[in-house]
Formats: sequence, structure tokens, C-alpha cells
Amino acid sequence: MNDSGAGSAHKFILVNRTTNACEITLNRPDRMNAMNAEMAAEILDVLGQVEAERAVLAVIFAGNERAFCAGADLGRMSDKPEDKFDVYRARYNQQPNRKLFRALNTFTKPVISAVEGYCLGGGLELALFGDLIVAGEAAQFGLPEARHGLIPGAGGTQNLPRLIGKALAKEMMWTARRISAHEAKEFRLVNHVVPKGKALDKARDIVDAMAKNGPLSLMMIKQAVDRGLDMPLMTGFLQEADLAYMLAFSEDRSEGLKAFADKREPKFKGQ
Repeated sequence: MNDSGAGSAHKFILVNRTTNACEITLNRPDRMNAMNAEMAAEILDVLGQVEAERAVLAVIFAGNERAFCAGADLGRMSDKPEDKFDVYRARYNQQPNRKLFRALNTFTKPVISAVEGYCLGGGLELALFGDLIVAGEAAQFGLPEARHGLIPGAGGTQNLPRLIGKALAKEMMWTARRISAHEAKEFRLVNHVVPKGKALDKARDIVDAMAKNGPLSLMMIKQAVDRGLDMPLMTGFLQEADLAYMLAFSEDRSEGLKAFADKREPKFKGQ
């Protein structure tokens, strides 16, 4: 799938397939890639396609040099008084933005965000629903919602404290300040800081390293870690044991062990 040319099937994103990944580039450069409902719906559509495609090992989100995503499209955040409760009902099951974040929360494949420039508000919340962030050295991160009389409403108040601790997370949200890529790495918000313009290359390198390993193993590791963080430790151990045992029924596990014995590279099929 490569719809980056004329006649693209999508209006607000570009989709590019590499050998191992599906790269989704947010494409509203005139609005610093601010997320609107249409963009969210397009991303959701692509994620639905690639979830079951074995050739896609991981998803990479990217923006442009100026902005990964500057947040939600605040220009659209106005409701008629008579619509308030209809909007409330629509929040979880109808609004594409909400459906996107819910889908990412249970997505089974690795998701990497390659961040250049501004990564603010809903843009940071999008990245936080992924598995890891790679940042160009000029990137800036922040949750400035309080400055607009809002709170982070797309997972920021839950995902950020779990990643960097509640004290730093509260400070970031209370002050609405932006932090640099190097500060973000100190906070353990990002995994890597690379030269400006090289975040996507680093994300691709990480996916290439993953590609040497079993895709079912990657899936089970993600399930074990993400679910286990919200479980008591002993329950997490039990879940880990169950997921490890499930791989005993896969062809990939047999192939991996045989390749080790034969001193060769395994040929995984994802089954």
C-alpha cells in the first residue's frame, strides 16, 4: 500500500509500506497536522487493514519536520447547547478520535512514533498510545490543554503518569509547558533522541531489528507487558506463563528452536 501519490485513497494521511512496516504519515501541513475526525477515521481504517496482515510487523506514525501533530483541531471544538448530551453519548462509540485511541489501546502489533517538531496535546496522546517514541533533537512535547480551559481528554492523564510518574506528569499538565527532546528522554518519555530529520530512519532501524525475531513472540510480549502493568504482580506472572505456553502450539516456536540447534537464521511465518 502506497497512497502518497496522486489519486490517494486518503485525504489527511499518507500510507507507505516498507518491507516490515506500515508507515502512516499525518498530512495536514497547513494545520501542523492537527487531528480532525476525518484524519482519525482514516488512521483507524488503515489500522484495521494491517492488524491481520502478517507482512506488516509494525506501524510507524510520523509527521513532517515542523510538526508530528500539534493536537486536536480546536477550531471544531464547539457544540450547540442543545447538542451537549448527544455529544456525551457519542464520545466512545461514534466519534472517530475516541474509536482510534481505543483501537490503539488494544492493537496487537508494535507501534512506534517518529517525532519531529511539535508533539502537543492530542498529538502527544496519540504517541502515548503507541509503544515507544523516537524523537528528532528539535522535537517539543507538551500537554497544553489547561491553557485552553481543558484537560487532556484522550488518555493523557492516564498514560503519561504511568510512563514518567505522577509528579512529573502533573507538572507538565499543570504548567502546560513544552519540554525538549532531551528533557523528554530524561523523563523516559522517549526512547531515543537522534539528529533532526532522522527520527523516521531510527524508527525503521528498530523495526528492522524486530524483524529478526518471531512476530508471535512480539505480539505476546506486548500483551504480557501492557496487561501486566495493571495487574497484581502474581496475576501478571500467571498471565505471562499462559502466554508463553500458548507459543508451544505455534510453528514459529518449533522453527526458532530448530534454527538455534542448526545454527542458522530462523524463517518465521507468524503461525
